[in-house]
Amino acid sequence: MHVYKLGSIADKKSALKTLGVESGGVGIMAKKMELMYFFIKDLKCPAANILKQDALSIGADLAVPVGVILCEKELYDCILIGTRKHMEILSRKETAQPFGLKMLAKELKKFLSVKSKPTQIMGVINANNDSFFERSRFQKEDAIVQIKQMIADGADIIDIGAVSSRPNAKIVSESVEQSRMKPICDAIAFEKLYEKAIFSIDSYTPSVVEYALKSGFGMINDITGAENEAIIKLAIKYSAKLCIMHMQGTPQTMQNNPDYEDVTVEVSAFFEERIKRCEALGMERKNIILDVGIGFGKTVEHNITLIKNMAHFGVFGCDVLVGASRKSMIDNIISTPTEERLAGTLAIHLKAVENGANIVRCHDVKEHIQALVVAKRLS
Repeated sequence: MHVYKLGSIADKKSALKTLGVESGGVGIMAKKMELMYFFIKDLKCPAANILKQDALSIGADLAVPVGVILCEKELYDCILIGTRKHMEILSRKETAQPFGLKMLAKELKKFLSVKSKPTQIMGVINANNDSFFERSRFQKEDAIVQIKQMIADGADIIDIGAVSSRPNAKIVSESVEQSRMKPICDAIAFEKLYEKAIFSIDSYTPSVVEYALKSGFGMINDITGAENEAIIKLAIKYSAKLCIMHMQGTPQTMQNNPDYEDVTVEVSAFFEERIKRCEALGMERKNIILDVGIGFGKTVEHNITLIKNMAHFGVFGCDVLVGASRKSMIDNIISTPTEERLAGTLAIHLKAVENGANIVRCHDVKEHIQALVVAKRLS
């Protein structure tokens, strides 16, 4: 007999089928193989004690601070630990419990219903002379050459913006932004390049956005998170997807001591509010994409926390985008100039995809496709 410890198994059902497990047992055992953790903020003390006992009774557990048993405080933060099977049981069991546990049960059911989505690669074209990565800057004819190369390399989406959103970026007038985008839009429309990839307009200026949508673009990438209802209405009018990004402050102020009590909770609340606004105007949730805004009003620790907790944002039922390509968080982890941050970028993006992101916004399309194909084969 030989025994060895298994590494992570991404496709648990496939592994069980390969082993020859009886078909009816595959689904049951797969749920027992998936360990899940839920952070619960501000749980009422009586609820924490009830949940602790309910979890223990089925073989799960609730990590609680010292003092819960004596109800020394009214509210506590906790971590619920168990398999997918445990969570399914608790999502039913807690519906009969008081002190807010019915709401917890409802939230657990939402998370358990999240489905994985195929990964898409979004290439970046900066039609300006100010973006932080010099090799991503292309204008007019050069931009079209680069677009065609990204399509050949396998990009699913190509994101084009004429205004830099780096920290302390220069403010650009609407007319200048339009003058930079118009020739690129016209070329895309003339050559019908929109038939070969989805084009995304990286802008929050309604006139620029509408010109791009008229030119065949199928997506809006709004770093203000759909703050302007006109952008939402344009997405609806042209049946375009809308990417809502979270940013604390503006590009000119966002890195001036960004601060959160709990960055995951606050970004999640922002998305919830913006999704409601979009739906109130008539937009379908399937056309909304969420971007946590890596580097947009966040410290390196905020960025790391959001990447680690990326799985949370799938609960909204929207596509989840990650965009950390060559950003300064890599330099903050290991001192590296922008031109040499591809390896760090791939590490971040692979972890984000593993944790639930399904759209990767990047400068290096070919390298990302290779890395993701290999990573999927290894899972």
